[in-house]
Amino acid sequence: MSTISKVVLGLSIVLTFSTIAGVHIKQNWDRQRLHEGVLRDLDRVERKRENLRALEEQIQLTRELAAERKRRETDTAGTHNT
Repeated sequence: MSTISKVVLGLSIVLTFSTIAGVHIKQNWDRQRLHEGVLRDLDRVERKRENLRALEEQIQLTRELAAERKRRETDTAGTHNT
């Protein structure tokens, strides 16, 4: 086997293994990114639930405040009329 043939064979082997290793590394990186995306989505859903709960709580508090104001207005109006 000539020297040039050995060099070409060696380069081919190195290039082949480098390509295979690169593909595996990229697959692992892609898989990790997909998993992180799922975790981000779960966090986003949880934050959305918390925001909805806080919004419902604020709506309820607003209703209670409006009812309290209305009650005070009727009490004040009743006091001034007597």
